[in-house]
Amino acid sequence: MSDEEYKPRQKPVLDAETKVALSKRNRMSNKRPKFKRQNWFRYKRLGDKWRRPRGIHSKMRRHFKYRIAVVQPGFRGPASVRGLHPSGFEEVRINTPKEVDNVDPKTQAIRIARTVGDKKREIIVNKADELGIRVFNRRDL
Repeated sequence: MSDEEYKPRQKPVLDAETKVALSKRNRMSNKRPKFKRQNWFRYKRLGDKWRRPRGIHSKMRRHFKYRIAVVQPGFRGPASVRGLHPSGFEEVRINTPKEVDNVDPKTQAIRIARTVGDKKREIIVNKADELGIRVFNRRDL
């Protein structure tokens, strides 16, 4: 990389509303609590994976203040940017070099499927560079 000239990453073409919604989603994500399973601290086997509390006497299900937060719709981000990559691009999964032609470089970026081998991956990355499309999981081979 030191031999080559520095090239900044490609940015999406976004309208003002989408930019505001993305920044709001980012702020909300930083405030959002880490949702943990009931009794996560008591048994190691429970792990960090979220499970809804269902017991009839459960204080967590009944939202007692001293218990940790339960997943609710109010914690969700803005609907207009739901599913977008943090950069603002819409992700498109690519399996073959032919699929790269259908991608819009202004609003979409590609993620190469994990089943794609090195030979085909290199072809896809080169084609994306020619068309000015951003590749999220670029691997320099």
